[in-house]
Amino acid sequence: MRQFFVALMASGIAACTQQGSGTPQGLTADEAAFQKHLQEQFLDAQPGTVIEIPAGRHPLDRVLTLRANGVTVRGAGTEQSVLSFKNEISGPEGMLVYGNDFTVENLTIEDTKGDGLKINDGDHITIRGVRVVWTGGPRTTNGAYGIYPVKSHNILIENSQVQGASDAGIYVGQSTNVIVRNCQAEQNVAGIEIENTIGADVHDNTATGNTGGILVFNMPNLSQPGHSTRVFHNKVLKNNLANFAARGAAVASVPAGAGVVVNSNSKVEIFDNDIADNQTANLIISAYFSTNYYNKPGIDPHYDPYPRAIFVYDNRFSGGGDSPDGLDLKTLKVAMFGLNGHFPDILWDGYRDEKNLVNGQPPPEERICIQNGSVIVLNADGPHKYKNPSTDMAAYKCELPKLAPIELAARS
Repeated sequence: MRQFFVALMASGIAACTQQGSGTPQGLTADEAAFQKHLQEQFLDAQPGTVIEIPAGRHPLDRVLTLRANGVTVRGAGTEQSVLSFKNEISGPEGMLVYGNDFTVENLTIEDTKGDGLKINDGDHITIRGVRVVWTGGPRTTNGAYGIYPVKSHNILIENSQVQGASDAGIYVGQSTNVIVRNCQAEQNVAGIEIENTIGADVHDNTATGNTGGILVFNMPNLSQPGHSTRVFHNKVLKNNLANFAARGAAVASVPAGAGVVVNSNSKVEIFDNDIADNQTANLIISAYFSTNYYNKPGIDPHYDPYPRAIFVYDNRFSGGGDSPDGLDLKTLKVAMFGLNGHFPDILWDGYRDEKNLVNGQPPPEERICIQNGSVIVLNADGPHKYKNPSTDMAAYKCELPKLAPIELAARS
């Protein structure tokens, strides 16, 4: 029975996917044979299997699906082993994985119709030296996510690169115990996004030329709320790309020129980063109410829309804030700082939980604390449509307990 399904996938049995030679549309006979063999390896994989992707450019027209534990997929290098899905007719992902103890390394995935590399419900996931790219540049029709582990645990993403994702280049969602390090994200809507994830260290990455550089979000109606993310020792530079997300996508609300963005998340520590030349603001702290999707019906009543316990210290900010995206922010910038002025490095929308204030301030453990030299916060007063913005720094002179480093659990 397995051979029958392999034959179906490899031959493109539907008439619309065949050429006269019987090979899948767009593939030569040799390419079709390579695809058939590779799909057999994915289907037959057992714990301990190593699937080698040889050097070369390999056109594929169908998703590679793996449902096994303890498998390694290994290429000869990102410049040597390239899987091209430019003519994909069945997917839409490039590689779709359901399994624990999974490693993928040293290869490139190009031009998928949907997500490049998606991993569901896995434990002990290693993604190393993987490049995902849409070669036509930033387009709304590109796949949403480049590297995309979701509902997974003990995740390491390192030495990888994503370019052109119409949502997030490197995205980790609804997961726990995550490290993203030494990666590059460029020309995506969101460069690196940590969403509804518990325990993440994001460090030594470069995010440049995206709409938003590094995002730490909590969205409603998902399996868990996120907290406890450290963003440190990254370069978040010139993320000024016009937003090209699909209409209605959550990241469609991210303004061009956003460096680091914290939205509705808690226990976020941002330190020792170089954050520069992001034209709306180098750092944005916001609540769900500032997005363009907050009023959608059916929001979980237990969802917490506010940012809480945000600690910013010892970063190196420069430039930025000089050309904010959106008429409201442009008007606010000119009104406060003049036509040739710029926003301060930190822009806070001003939304806070009014029911939770003590003497006009959040409880000490939930405050926004800034220990970053002369850096200024602009409270934009979003709840009152920017009528009373303020740069008074008194409220931010505080300190929060530092988060522990992430330690990935050992494989059993």
